Amino acid sequence: MNELIRSSSELRNRYNEVVRECKERNAATILTVNGKGDSAIMSYEKYNELMDELQLYRDLAEAEADVREGRVSLASETYDSIRKKIESMEL
Repeated sequence: MNELIRSSSELRNRYNEVVRECKERNAATILTVNGKGDSAIMSYEKYNELMDELQLYRDLAEAEADVREGRVSLASETYDSIRKKIESMEL
């Protein structure tokens, strides 16, 4: 991601321009206070994209933990178990 760096006072004085640049460049803008990074702003679309990506990484990490800890089974075994339960309910 190509971040832009702006002072917080520049954001205050040029809000529309800064927001437009965030959207056009699909990039975050880092806001500084006294020359140091303080906050970041980005378009709502980019925020949603990053949150979706973060959720995917969390889901993958959870799946990897399941595999490491043996909380998995073959799909065929799972389907066989479901079929048996359904069959026992039909009797």
